[in-house]
Amino acid sequence: MNLYSKIALLTCGVAIASSAVTVVGLNTLSDEEYGHEPYVEVVQRPSAEGALYTVANTVTPPTDFTHAAESTINGVVSIKNYVSSRGYRNGGGGNRGGGYIDPFEFFFGSPFGGSSPRQQSPRQDDGQKNEQQQGLGSGVIISQDGYIVTNNHVIDGADRLEVTLNDNRIFNAKVVGTDPSTDVALLKIEAEGLPVIPIGDSDALRVGEWVLAVGNPFGFTSTVTTGIVSAKARSVGGAAQGRSMGIESYIQTDAAVNPGNSGGALVNINGELVGINTAIYSQTGNYVGYSFAVPTSIVTKVVTDIKQYGAVQRAILGVSFRELTPQLAKEKGITAVNDGILVEEVVDRSAAMEGGIEKGDVIIAINDAPTHSTAHLQGEISKYRPGDKIKVKYVRNNEIKSTSLTLRNNQGDTKVTKAEDFTSLGCAFKKLSDEQLREYRISGGIQVVGLKAGKFKDAGIKEGFIILDINNARVRSQDDVEKIYDAIMKGSDADKVMFITGIYPTGRKVYYAVDLSD
Repeated sequence: MNLYSKIALLTCGVAIASSAVTVVGLNTLSDEEYGHEPYVEVVQRPSAEGALYTVANTVTPPTDFTHAAESTINGVVSIKNYVSSRGYRNGGGGNRGGGYIDPFEFFFGSPFGGSSPRQQSPRQDDGQKNEQQQGLGSGVIISQDGYIVTNNHVIDGADRLEVTLNDNRIFNAKVVGTDPSTDVALLKIEAEGLPVIPIGDSDALRVGEWVLAVGNPFGFTSTVTTGIVSAKARSVGGAAQGRSMGIESYIQTDAAVNPGNSGGALVNINGELVGINTAIYSQTGNYVGYSFAVPTSIVTKVVTDIKQYGAVQRAILGVSFRELTPQLAKEKGITAVNDGILVEEVVDRSAAMEGGIEKGDVIIAINDAPTHSTAHLQGEISKYRPGDKIKVKYVRNNEIKSTSLTLRNNQGDTKVTKAEDFTSLGCAFKKLSDEQLREYRISGGIQVVGLKAGKFKDAGIKEGFIILDINNARVRSQDDVEKIYDAIMKGSDADKVMFITGIYPTGRKVYYAVDLSD
């Protein structure tokens, strides 16, 4: 047999052997049962030079989502937000005027398929008042005795909240507490023995892991969609058209979610709650592939604080900062790291100052959890309360250092923050008559009456004082005062102060600063 014949025979033999190995691998794949452990498919293929090489592919069978779906749909509720007809606000969370749609949209919307609620006929409630539905959202049952977690924007501004269970039972819900910074709210209905979704560990989620979104998009109850974790500790501030979104450390997924899903459950393949669906990124107001959920590591802390203290106990590190980029690192001569939190200023009387953090330091970890971005830092700090001790790892002069410090609140101490409401001002307000307006030569204002112990009396305000403006905003009714109070208390500023301009009936003009903090 000559040389060419031997080469041809050898090539034929290699081809047959390769086919045989491939067939064996394929047969193994087809015989494997779903639900078994992943296995290896081995395939031999010839290289361009004719030599054989081996490819090992780990094959994971398709995942069965039925257990997770069946165990969670009964734990997700529908929440309807009703307002009295005189207080009805068109567009609760939807299209914001002039045809503009903010690409960072909450899931709060109409059950009728649009971004804005449909104008509905007034609903008569016990013959006393007319109601209109402002919007529809979802919620998650977290205890058998009726505690439900949802988004703050789902229940914001409601005169009445109606909760419908998956078995069609209907309850009126009361608001236990809210936290606009994380967009989390806790509700309570009077019921027992309710189905509960167990809370999982959102920190243990991995990018690429399967998740399910359960909610009520467009009013379709008990809707389940699937996707994967696309990213963790995601910030969407750059997509929010300059609007402050509060604490941002979202789980990003590609599970299909739409208006009405807001406040619903994001669960893992074991049927454990890992997030509360909160928002989407969209140019249309409907799902286009990007959705965001508040992780349970934040939700559970917020809910625990609300139940235990009546208000969220928010820890403050006490630094102003910006994210370190490779360009910024080069400019600052930082070579030890390429990302992290670059400290630009340390606040007086803060935890950071106590721990020895200085301007120019780069914070790279909190309790060994990396802080590559603002979202990472916010997500970690939001897990703790004032008084908690943490370890901060940072870079200074291209050397890695660490320090231990005790977190503080925005007042610079570790005291418990109490829940306050409008009544803490300690007075009532009386509308001025047309005759009084002419007498005092003013166009508007309200008079302080029924003064008792409270914030106003502590600030030196006396009975009969006429408020003209608060924080440079004109005041013409008690509702104006209440709105300003709520905006101050829900704002992110450390100083909670009302700067009030007014007059006494004698005509004397006076200025007061009312401290609203504890």
